[in-house]
Amino acid sequence: MHTTEIPQRAEMLRRATDLVPLIRDRAPAAEAGRRMDDQVVDALTETGILRMRVPVRYGGFESDTRSLVDVGIQLGRGDGAVGFTVALWWITSWIVSLFPDPVQDEVWGNDPDVRVCGTLAPTGMATAVDGGILVNGRWAFNSGAAHSQWKMLSAVLTTPDGGGEPIMALVPIGEIQVLDDWHVSGLRATGSVTMVAENLFIPQDRVIAIAPLMMQQYASKINKDRPIYRCPMIPAASASTIGKVAGLMMNAREAFFARVPGRGITYSGYTDQREAPITHHQVAAANLKIDEAEFHAYRLAELVDAKCATGDSWSVTERALARVAMGRACRLAHDAIGIYNTASGGSSIFESVPMQRIVRDMEAINLHALNHPNTNMELYGRVLCGLEPDSPYL
Repeated sequence: MHTTEIPQRAEMLRRATDLVPLIRDRAPAAEAGRRMDDQVVDALTETGILRMRVPVRYGGFESDTRSLVDVGIQLGRGDGAVGFTVALWWITSWIVSLFPDPVQDEVWGNDPDVRVCGTLAPTGMATAVDGGILVNGRWAFNSGAAHSQWKMLSAVLTTPDGGGEPIMALVPIGEIQVLDDWHVSGLRATGSVTMVAENLFIPQDRVIAIAPLMMQQYASKINKDRPIYRCPMIPAASASTIGKVAGLMMNAREAFFARVPGRGITYSGYTDQREAPITHHQVAAANLKIDEAEFHAYRLAELVDAKCATGDSWSVTERALARVAMGRACRLAHDAIGIYNTASGGSSIFESVPMQRIVRDMEAINLHALNHPNTNMELYGRVLCGLEPDSPYL
């Protein structure tokens, strides 16, 4: 049992804020290398930011979601890819904490800074064998794979009646094939490569069914009464990642205003962009969208933390709200960053200007299946109309 001193929220916020200059400085090289920057990963590890969802007994912090939003905003201010990858590591750390306790010992028993990459989509097939399962499949979008030691995968386990049951499993990264195929337009520095398994054996104790997870029936006995683990998986995931979206909006705002002094508007009478009424409307509209995104982020964190503290059950509407809060923040971020991009002029397309990278990263975030504004808005509206949700991911 570790006796690590747990930093308070203000201290974690300070540590994250102090990292912003380094993250920004390393962002272009990380994008060119198509993976997280080693220096940045080392700094994130040293500050303890990657331990925020690791159980206390291993030296983790078990941070509440308000702390994740605060820290996520600062990471997004630094670089969208860093914010995205850290949020993924937070989510997978939280999910590993739901596995049987001996499995958690296997992952973190010797090192609380072990990182787990993974995806929820069951794009593999599994068959039961003595002592475990054999898995075959391909899993795309493994963010942070280059700096992870374990892979979390989902697959459909063939059942005796010929049907299938979605399952989740953990495997050391060295036991699965990694493809260098991450050639994309946005979030390049996440290094979200594809992984492939061919007749991969996974011991039964590292396999859990997904259906009970969605019903908050978790396999860990030690963590079942720990506040941060008394939450449905999707609301916990949404609250873990929403902060970086608001932060990326702030990144765009700062990138825009850094270039405004001395800039005119070409082919107009304005030699100082700040004097143009169109600029006033643009920055006002974008700033209000940032405020609105922060509202959704902090309201979601407040909801998750309150439910975790009391252990109260979640209504279907509250679960759908967690999805739509993320979708709404993404919509607002897409629009606000688009405003700053439009106001930045043609010179902003140069690779040396951060705005073009921010735009591409936000486009990629907006297309993520669990983030997509249209999907999440429809789901929320469906529930508000009294219909059953058409997705188990609530």
